[in-house]
Amino acid sequence: MLRTFKTLGVGLSLAGALLLGGCLAADTSPSEPFALASLAVEKQYVAPGCQGEQCSTVTISALAFPQAPALSEALQTRLLTLGMAISDETAAPAESWDAYAERFLSLAEEDNQAAPGDMTSEALLEATVHARHHDLLVVELNSYVYHAGQAHGLPLTEYMVIDERERRVVEADEMLLDGQEAAFDALLVQAHQRWIGEMGFDDQFTANWPLSQSHNIAPLENSWEVTYNVYEIAPYAVGQPTLTIPLEALEGVAKPRYLGRGR
Repeated sequence: MLRTFKTLGVGLSLAGALLLGGCLAADTSPSEPFALASLAVEKQYVAPGCQGEQCSTVTISALAFPQAPALSEALQTRLLTLGMAISDETAAPAESWDAYAERFLSLAEEDNQAAPGDMTSEALLEATVHARHHDLLVVELNSYVYHAGQAHGLPLTEYMVIDERERRVVEADEMLLDGQEAAFDALLVQAHQRWIGEMGFDDQFTANWPLSQSHNIAPLENSWEVTYNVYEIAPYAVGQPTLTIPLEALEGVAKPRYLGRGR
C-alpha cells in the first residue's frame, strides 16, 4: 500500500521498507555580493511497514549550498553527528540522510518492542539561518531525538559560522585574537552571572550547576550568543541556556572581522 506525505507542497511517497521524501526549494538570492544561495532540503522517513498513525519518524529540514558543495557536506556531517546524541553513541555518524534514517528506524523497532502502549520514536534534524551580516552566515543546527520509553527526548543545538567571502566554516577559536582565550572565558563568566540574576537562581543552583567552557558561539551584529545544551549548566527543565556578550565587551578580545568590521 502506498502512503503519501507532503512537505512544502511536494509529494513524498513510500513503497516498500523505507519512506523517503525529498524537496529542494531555492532560497531567493541575497543582494550581498558574497552571499551564498541556499536550498531547502526536506525529507521524511517513516518506520517500515507501519500503517497506523503512531509511527516512528525521522524528519530532515536542512540546507544545501549549490555554489559550495563542501559547505553542504560539512553541514550535513555536523547535523548527522548532532543527531547521534542518544541513538547510538558508540557508532560513527551516518554518511547520508538515508543511512541515518535506516539506522534510527532500526533502533526504533527495538525501542517500540520494549516500550509500553503506542509510544513511538522520533528524530528531527534541522538547519536554519540564525543570522547573516557582514558576509558572515550563522546557521543554527538543531536535533531532537526521542526513543520510545524514555522520559523525554534530547534537544541539541550547535552553531555553524560560515565566512561567505572565503566559502569556509569558521571555528570558534579563529574568532578570538591570539592569547585572548582567558579573557573570553572571563566575559563568559560575567554573562553567566547576569543570566543567573535574570533567572532568579540562588547560590545553591550555581553550586549544583557550575559554568563550563563553551565555544558554541553565534557572532551576531550586536552581540555574541553562546548556547549551552541541556544538562550542561542547568537541569533539563531550564532548557538550553543562551548567554549573551555585548560587542563592546569583546573589543580587544575578538578579531574585528567578527565584530562587524573589516577582515
